[in-house]
Amino acid sequence: MSAAENLDTPQSRFAEIGVAIAVVFIIGLLVVPLPSFMLDMFLSLSIGISLVVLLVALYTRDPLEFSSFPALLLLLTLFRLALNVSSTRLILSQGRAGQVIEAFGQFVIGGNYVVGLVLFLILVGINFIVITKGAGRVAEVAARFTLDAMPGKQMAIDADLNAGMIDEATARQRRLVIAHQADFYGAMDGASKFVKGDAVAGVLITGINIVGGIFIGVVQRGLPLSQAASTYTILTVGEGLVAQIPALIVSTAAGLMVTHAAGGARIGSVLTTQLSAQPRALYIAAGVLAAFGLVPGLPALPFLVLAGVFAGLANVAGKSHAERDARAAAAVKTPEVVPQLASPMKDLLQIDPIELEVGYALIPLVDEGQGGDLLERIGLLRKQAALELGVLVPAVRIRDDVRLPANEYVIKLRGSQIARAEVMPRFVLALDTGGVLQAIDGIETVDPSFGMPARWISPGRRTEAEAAGYVVVEATTMIATHLMETVKANAADLLGRQDVQEMLETLKKTHPVLVDDVVPAKVSLGTLHRVLQRLLRERVPIRDLVTILEAVGDSAEMAKDPEQLTEHVRRALGNVIARLFLDDSGGMRAIALGPRLESSLMGIFGPRNPQAAASALTSDTLAALLRELQKLAATTGEAGPVPLVVPPGLRVGIRRLLEPVMPSLPVVSLAELPPFVNLTTVALWEMKEMKLAAV
Repeated sequence: MSAAENLDTPQSRFAEIGVAIAVVFIIGLLVVPLPSFMLDMFLSLSIGISLVVLLVALYTRDPLEFSSFPALLLLLTLFRLALNVSSTRLILSQGRAGQVIEAFGQFVIGGNYVVGLVLFLILVGINFIVITKGAGRVAEVAARFTLDAMPGKQMAIDADLNAGMIDEATARQRRLVIAHQADFYGAMDGASKFVKGDAVAGVLITGINIVGGIFIGVVQRGLPLSQAASTYTILTVGEGLVAQIPALIVSTAAGLMVTHAAGGARIGSVLTTQLSAQPRALYIAAGVLAAFGLVPGLPALPFLVLAGVFAGLANVAGKSHAERDARAAAAVKTPEVVPQLASPMKDLLQIDPIELEVGYALIPLVDEGQGGDLLERIGLLRKQAALELGVLVPAVRIRDDVRLPANEYVIKLRGSQIARAEVMPRFVLALDTGGVLQAIDGIETVDPSFGMPARWISPGRRTEAEAAGYVVVEATTMIATHLMETVKANAADLLGRQDVQEMLETLKKTHPVLVDDVVPAKVSLGTLHRVLQRLLRERVPIRDLVTILEAVGDSAEMAKDPEQLTEHVRRALGNVIARLFLDDSGGMRAIALGPRLESSLMGIFGPRNPQAAASALTSDTLAALLRELQKLAATTGEAGPVPLVVPPGLRVGIRRLLEPVMPSLPVVSLAELPPFVNLTTVALWEMKEMKLAAV
């Protein structure tokens, strides 16, 4: 049921009628005389309502829960002023004002009007100078800052709505809350003037009553001056005290409302929790009080009793604090990837191997408290990448960046941006892997991991998209996959010499002779590091470090160049390389090199005379050949990467040629393929016709 429907119930209509009658009645009290028994009833009602208002303010979690307080404050102020007028009328006309006022005049101040007058002025000073003035200043500052913050909050709501994090109804509700906050604090700023005016009016009415009462008693009733002063002053001061006590209570409630932050907890629980959070302070206070109790001349009993009370509270608070620390320690988890959504300044000066910076709209995908599972997915993919590449992917530092657009994220490698993409957190990504039967409506995009066409769709259309042939993934899966694919593509840059040294130390525990025989006896740590980097740059796993070291050791006497050593290692890893491209039947689909192009390239990269191919392979011809190869790779690589198979003598040269424009195209030598591989040529890269040749 909406708020509008709640306001249209029979109970709400009766309440509206009752409030309207009460307002008219309060205004009528200003001119209509009241009998003394009704005045007693209304004075008691004023004190009771004030206590209710104070207790409601104490139990309120959010100031907006008591948003009617400014209007209620106006009505209560008007009610007290009306009672002041009624009591003044009775005092001056009849010389009495009911039992409540007389009781305050006789019992509270003991019949001494001087004491009563001083007490009245003290209460007025406390109310006017301390509580009202402070609450008014707090309300003024709160109203100013709330209004200043409104544009930023509105922009944040619009950004969340555009990002798909919230729907229109939620956005409308949030805007309404912001408007209510501004209205409340603005109204409280004005309502504090009611309390201030009430205090001034109380002093003014009391002074007029005293002067008017003495004049009526002496001139009209012929009473002695002392008797007239005593009678009317006691009644007037009693009436002033009766009015000031509820005024002081309501002023205190107003101060509590404007000083209580909307933290979702009641004032009492907040104060108790925060004061008991420091048991040492209570122990020190107990010690100081005990010391005062031992000072000669001071009463020992009050100070020692209070010292015992404070010590007991400190003991209870200390046990409670220890229990909370124990529960917090038990709940601490150390994930492999820790989000750094609020980094200290010193962390900003550190350069992490891998960083993922996210816009603020993507924070819920990272924060486990909000149901985000990006950390878990990245942890699983790190393990998968370690198995595939043979290197341990460094921990990923995740932080938010207010400079980024809300829906974007950036992947950084050692502080430098290497990838960037946009994600819609409240949608799922439907990937077109080539088997789509029917297109589905959605927000068109491109998968940043593999460059496939995709569409952002609502989660409710997942079944429809999967039935149409799309592969549907979550937003967190897209980010984690993009991150890991980017890491794999840059694994060579992430592998440092310290990492290689640690790998050797681990291997030395099981193969000490091999490690000592190769590093540093035959090759340096730096040379081995560059060999491993070259393998990773072409997505060749280095998990079989034993085979790699044996191949390096066998060829180190013939070759010292890391590039030549890498070729020897690749031949030793032939089984590993071949399995990267084998299909389920054990065959390998490949792009072959045409004989004319092979002859021309051999003239450039091989031992032959390059002058023979200079006229054929011009810069324009090479550019056209590279464009054609890109088309062949795109056409044949829909079901997975298809390598370019070349003669052994051309692999290094062709790899150098392709790396600037096609770094992800695998180039495999025929010498690297084991005999069991059933090679199938699906395309021919040739000079003259340069067309896809189906075989």
